[in-house]
Amino acid sequence: MKLAAGEAVVAILHTPREKLFGILDEIGPAGVSLRGVDLSYFEDLARAVAAGEEHLNPSDYFIPMWRVERITRDEASGGASSLLEQFAARTGREFATL
Repeated sequence: MKLAAGEAVVAILHTPREKLFGILDEIGPAGVSLRGVDLSYFEDLARAVAAGEEHLNPSDYFIPMWRVERITRDEASGGASSLLEQFAARTGREFATL
């Protein structure tokens, strides 16, 4: 099953190493477009949104294909909720609406 626009994904990048969580916009030969946040900011974002505090909104990213190590669909696994489900449960909001 191919990844499609609108799906929640985790992108692992190299040079420099980064992990992004977001909503996929497009994958093409040149690279990947998504709207998301650095995975290290995910917890702070969920906490700030839940508390109604100021926060950084997700950003639009274009990642050249040479930087992409791996992209995986954000899915629940082994009893653990997906990041998308965790965000909705903590904040009462959908990530895509930010």
